[in-house]
Amino acid sequence: MTEEASRMIPVYKSLADLPAVVGSTIAAVGNFDGVHCGHREILTSVVQEARKTGAQALAITFDPHPEQFLRPAAAPKLLTPIPVRLQLLASTGVDAVLVLPFDAALAKVRARDFVQHVLVDRLHVSAMHEGGNFRFGHRAEGGVMELQGFGAEFGFHVHLHRAVRVHGIEISSSAVRGLVAAGDMKRARWMLGRPFRVHSTQGRGRGVGTRLLVPTVNLAKYDDLLPAFGVYVTRLTIGDRCFQAVTNVGNRPTFEGVGFGVETHILNFEPVEMDENTPLQLEFLMRLRREMEWPSPEALKAQIFKDVARAKRYFRLLADV
Repeated sequence: MTEEASRMIPVYKSLADLPAVVGSTIAAVGNFDGVHCGHREILTSVVQEARKTGAQALAITFDPHPEQFLRPAAAPKLLTPIPVRLQLLASTGVDAVLVLPFDAALAKVRARDFVQHVLVDRLHVSAMHEGGNFRFGHRAEGGVMELQGFGAEFGFHVHLHRAVRVHGIEISSSAVRGLVAAGDMKRARWMLGRPFRVHSTQGRGRGVGTRLLVPTVNLAKYDDLLPAFGVYVTRLTIGDRCFQAVTNVGNRPTFEGVGFGVETHILNFEPVEMDENTPLQLEFLMRLRREMEWPSPEALKAQIFKDVARAKRYFRLLADV
């Protein structure tokens, strides 16, 4: 079990789900896609202040992502679907998460009304923690300066956090998405503080039984972000079992008509109980090469042996660290 799955906290799916009486809260509002190192620094500060003051530490997020509602055709593919995001938020130490449904009504709420009616009247915030690029309210009219003004008016403090940098690179969800989309698993891991993961199930229609008896798993259709086409060193978690693996993401052009897939070959395979509903977690550790069309299946097979050898060497070196 991953650390983010091991801590259960209250998750409120709307303002109506909140308890009738809410005490003082220290809060941060954001999409928190990926819950990367920058998010974690802000939320850690929320928790630290809450512990000092006896308040509740609260993370406030949205579902769906505002861009998915406002501009669905141009909305980014997400790093973390909402169930995973909630697990990651819980792992930061916050006491609760409020998920505000982002719909037409919320999109029309002015910045001042959001502060007064949500943050102050309903959540009783005594302090807010936000990054410098925070925007809120109708058409993103409010920023951190406006939030500080509202704080002075309504009696709460606003703590601004500078952007976090890792190896000189400024961390943001869009930056992580760009790295993943380019297949740069190393730098994405720096920003996330963990390997990039895909959470899915096994693909349907492949004669899947109640046990996995072959060392190859094909993921079901996945609508969130995937790495660039290519071959990767990966880890596949099935239940409480974690396997070393090599994964191909792409159209498998050597075999005509096969089409797109995320196909994982387990290196240290043992039969394991699973079916089409068994949750799978696939961690992308390193890109070995881009996807290529080979002149024959034999040439592809020879390259696969090389890919497997490099992956095994990666895991041997990892074990020695």
